Amino acid sequence: MATDTGARPHSRTEDVVATLVGTYLASLGVFLLEAGGAVTGGTAGLSLLLSYASGWSFAALFLAVNVPFLALGVWQRGLAFGVRTLVAIALVGAWTEVHPRIVDLAGLPSLYAALTGNLLVGISMLILFRHNASMGGLNTLALLAQDRFGWPAGYVQLACDVVIIAAALTVASPAVVAASALGAGLLNLVLVMNHRPGRYLGASLGRRGS
Repeated sequence: MATDTGARPHSRTEDVVATLVGTYLASLGVFLLEAGGAVTGGTAGLSLLLSYASGWSFAALFLAVNVPFLALGVWQRGLAFGVRTLVAIALVGAWTEVHPRIVDLAGLPSLYAALTGNLLVGISMLILFRHNASMGGLNTLALLAQDRFGWPAGYVQLACDVVIIAAALTVASPAVVAASALGAGLLNLVLVMNHRPGRYLGASLGRRGS
């Protein structure tokens, strides 16, 4: 019996729900990381590092760090991708301001924070990728490398994350950095196993051809 392998676009409603769910999970992951003093890779990890060092809000730093990458995403993947990514970045920042007002996680073990936080961020990235969006920054670069060269997005992200995690030694103890490195590896394993060219055929309405 023949199998229909044609890509079926996601509906607008599905895109909206996926964006809300993905950004909520991402913000919860960041909240756990911050509560445990851990870090991650990507612009989320860079923003956390800057937040630890400066005391500034993660939400503000996350938006500022991602601005240059938004233009790159629009240029390479279209306006729809850029708009969805901007919305995702804003929502992640907004959600991270909500969690501390509801839950107090002071004293959260760093290893638990690093592993669980990174796992949540990885799952959220996967959700957003599959709905033609990302959390900006290095996620966008990873997607562009996959689109243009066929390199798995997870491997590209991992290479960038190594540099960011190593830089965490300037603001965190070696034990916390080691836990964060394990967490970042878990995050990228989620992407490598689940986001490969040709494996997932769903697409969002208005997406440019891949």
